[in-house]
Amino acid sequence: MRRARARVLNGRRRPLRDAVSEGQKKGRAFPYNNRALNTQVSQCNSNNMKSKMVHVFSLPKCLSGNDMQQHECPFCQLVCSSSQILQEHVDLHLLEESHLTHGLDVGGSSKDFTLANQLQEEENRQRRCEESRHEQQHFKKLQQQYGLDNSGGYKKQSLQNMERAVARGRMQPYEFHVKKAEMMESLAIGVDSGRTKTSGVLHVLSRYYQNCGQDVKRVWLCSPLDHFYNSLGDRGWGCGYRNFQMLLSSLLKNALFEDSLKEMQVPCITKIQSMIESAWKEGFDPQGASQFNNKLNGTKAWIGACEIYSLLTFLNLKCCIVDFHKPTGPAGTHPLLFQWVLNYFSSDGDCQKVICTSKSPIYLQHQGHSRTIVGIEEKKNGAHCLLVFDPGCPSQDMQKLLKQDINGSHLKMLRRFPGSLKHKQYQIVAVEGVLKPQEKAARRQASKVFAAERIP
Repeated sequence: MRRARARVLNGRRRPLRDAVSEGQKKGRAFPYNNRALNTQVSQCNSNNMKSKMVHVFSLPKCLSGNDMQQHECPFCQLVCSSSQILQEHVDLHLLEESHLTHGLDVGGSSKDFTLANQLQEEENRQRRCEESRHEQQHFKKLQQQYGLDNSGGYKKQSLQNMERAVARGRMQPYEFHVKKAEMMESLAIGVDSGRTKTSGVLHVLSRYYQNCGQDVKRVWLCSPLDHFYNSLGDRGWGCGYRNFQMLLSSLLKNALFEDSLKEMQVPCITKIQSMIESAWKEGFDPQGASQFNNKLNGTKAWIGACEIYSLLTFLNLKCCIVDFHKPTGPAGTHPLLFQWVLNYFSSDGDCQKVICTSKSPIYLQHQGHSRTIVGIEEKKNGAHCLLVFDPGCPSQDMQKLLKQDINGSHLKMLRRFPGSLKHKQYQIVAVEGVLKPQEKAARRQASKVFAAERIP
């Protein structure tokens, strides 16, 4: 009895791993395979492990020998003398397996979590790189679109387009050299060559409305001006400069502005760029200047209403800038814009059919393009129609209006009804008079935080 008891105690002191290994070496069959056991143990916790695994030894294998009932461990086949000892022994098996399984799970989960974090960080890095690449591409497209890509300015584009025309047989070499010399002279003196200018259109329009235009009740026309067309040097980006030339050509013919403009001639595009740079240096619109890096000359940079306003104010001209920031009529139209133009040109007591005013033309800007408003029609049915000069209209087409036998179809290139002005936003710049020195200083100060009048 003592020998059997000692054998049991010695067996309990044996390491469990050694017991399992010995059982495997002897070829003993276990009632549960390791995978099933690990699955069951992983589902147990410290509070209900015994109850979950009680079926393992609920029917212990009993051995009879030496008048003593013995109990064999279902895990390692160790023989125990009583069910209580077997219970404790099996608990040790379950506890060790639980620790092993839990340790493996925690280690595996930790590695999986670290790997998942690394994969997520790599995905985020790749996404940020892709977004940065798309932003850079978009920025370069915008720079190219708005002439800020350092690809040269008016002179370089003129020479390239003329050389291309010669190569394609559209221009003779002799004509190339003549135009090049003419361009170089114009750039040197800062005065437009006048090659794309068309004069006298408003006089023809006045005569047409007096003799024809039966559907027109009244028409208001601005003071005389010249039309300027985009040339080979500014095609695709020079509309703002050409509209300024149109506006200035009208101001130069108006005695009211003679002292302010001091016998100025219509400048070429590079000269206009230099004049805007001078306005920036004097302190006009510093925010706008920073967007162009304070440089226009030698670039293809687009200009808009803010640059036109700054330049006119720099030239001591009193003007206003109005922002029609959203449609105010059906189908995305801008009836308030038409009403504003009518109020600008008209005055009380206008009873004649054709009213040739002394008002300056209006600079009209929208996204991607600008035009010059030279008048407005009032139809007999009450509708209104703007008359505009478009710098994109070729000089050959404008010169057709100078013929004696024009009719309503010739005016299609000039007429703009409310249904044809459906851009989301429009801005206009209109000259109102001459500035006094203190008024100019006040407007220069105000332009540091540029704000236009908003309608509505």
